[in-house]
Order: sequence, then structure tokens, then C-alpha cells
Amino acid sequence: MTDKKTGGLTDVPGIRVGHATDPVGLTGCTVVLCEEGAVGGVDQRGGAPGTRETDLLRPMHLVEKVHAVLLTGGSAFGLAAADGVVRYLEERGVGFDTGVAKVPIVPAAVIFDLNLGDPAARPDAAMGYAACQAATDGPVPEGNVGAGTGASAGKVLGITRAMKTGVGSAAVHLGDGLVVAALMVVNPFGNVVDPQTGQILAGVRPPDMECPADPLILLRFFYEQGLLRPFPATNTVIGVVATNARLSKEAANKVAQMAQDGVARAVRPAHTMFDGDTLFALATGEKPADISLVGAFAAEVVAQAVARAATTAENAGGLPAWRDLSERS
Repeated sequence: MTDKKTGGLTDVPGIRVGHATDPVGLTGCTVVLCEEGAVGGVDQRGGAPGTRETDLLRPMHLVEKVHAVLLTGGSAFGLAAADGVVRYLEERGVGFDTGVAKVPIVPAAVIFDLNLGDPAARPDAAMGYAACQAATDGPVPEGNVGAGTGASAGKVLGITRAMKTGVGSAAVHLGDGLVVAALMVVNPFGNVVDPQTGQILAGVRPPDMECPADPLILLRFFYEQGLLRPFPATNTVIGVVATNARLSKEAANKVAQMAQDGVARAVRPAHTMFDGDTLFALATGEKPADISLVGAFAAEVVAQAVARAATTAENAGGLPAWRDLSERS
């Protein structure tokens, strides 16, 4: 099989990605399909998660493989979109065979995007189904699409002083056909930075500054001045790392854990009590590979994908994006 090199999650054979987007309500969902089944793992950090069927991915639980992962906007309301993914897979006879029915295994995670666009616009089962219908193994659309439609970064001063982000994807080919790739939906409390240079790509914009500022400086100022800030739990970075490596369930969970380091490299600060950062890992099992190698490069592609979620986004909902600021300079 010839290696695909689109630079995104679909470089992993057997993985398809689809988006459903509401550009008016500024929300949407993204589905990662692996209908042949992939060994799954998960790592959840931060204090404000919104998830579905994550416990079954942990070691010592029965189910080994998942058939799709849903990433969605709409906060907890958006988890309803997973029902559409389940229906799509059931219609195709895909699922865990219980003897009386095949039950599709579809873990999911949400971001909070109700503060941008229409708060009554939430992904539902129909949108989840539409994302499956749109799924392909071609290049992954990035920016203001799918679950990243209402994403933003840098909310230390509230949503009005934030910047627009979205969906980003990246991949690395390690030789002998081994691929590690990531797709990230980036909606953090903190800033997004270039993991190589530290340059701020999207983040908090103080009233007297056009360019984003370091949130740690602001947080320190609030503390030293005895100011109390209303920090709502309205954020979160979620994503999927996929590989064609042959991994056990325990190893897939370890890869998800290591991949979270990529979030820490590209988000400042990361994993706060106001984020619900959740990463899924999928292993399709074609290539023998060392778990430490896969995990190390998982962190790399996650960091790259987070940065791309900022650089490919466009302004929306009154928030500027990196493209707007880079065009001025």
C-alpha cells in the first residue's frame, strides 16, 4: 500500500474524517471513523470535561476496539450528536457483537462554544449522521469547520477579548509505513503558541493592545493586586491521535497520556480547572512499533495540530484570528 501524505489524520490507513458545520450558529461536530475497529485509549486532564463512553477505553474493561470518535461543540448538549454516529454505523452492521445486536462503540468529547454565535445552536443526532456521510480519507479540512466552528483561545479576560481558533491536523511518517497523526479541536482558556518559537498564535487581547498578551502575566497581576476574576468553565482542547502501530489497550492509553504533552507545548497555560482537555488514541494495528516511539511522536503531532488550529482559523463571531494579525504586520 502506498503511503498517503496529506499531512493529517487520514494519513493513517483505515481512518476517515468528516465534519458537519453550522456557520450561522457557530458550532458543529467532527467524526473520526474507523469502521474496521481500532484499539482505543484515552487521557483526560483539566477540571471541566464533557465526555461519553471514556471509561470503557481504560485497561481492565471488556471492549478493546472502537468504531468512531466524535468531537463536538455544544457543551453537554452536543453529546447528542453521538446518537447519529451510532445510527450510521448500525445501519452498516458495524459494532461490538453482543450476540443479539452489534453495538457501535463511539466515545465522544465536547468543547464549550455556547458563548460564541447562537447559544441555542447545538449539534444533534442529525448533525452527527451528516458528519459521517461527509467522512473521507482525503485531506482533512481545517480551521472554522466541524467541532472547531465555535472554538476560541485566550479567555482570561472573557470571550470578547479572545481570538478565533478551530480544527488542526498533522502527521508524521516514520519509515517502513509507520504513521502517527493527530486531529485537534482547540478551545483553551489559555493562549495557543508556536511550539517551536513560543510566538503567540491566538490568545487574550488586553483592551490597550492589538496583539495578544501572555496570560500568565495577567494572572500574576490579578493575584498580586488581590483581584478576583470570574473564570467560567467554558473551554477545552479535545482531539484524536491515530497510528497504524500494533498496540495493546494499555499501550494505547499510554500513547494518549504521552500525547497530552503536545497540548502543554502549544497551550499556555494548559490543563487548568477551566479546561476539560481530553485526548483519544486509536491504533489500527498494522505495524509493529515501540510504544515510546509512538508516544513521543504523538506529542509532536498534537503540538503541530494545535498550532495549525490557530493558523488556519478565520475571524468569526466578532473575534479576530491569527491571519488577521499576521496580515497587519
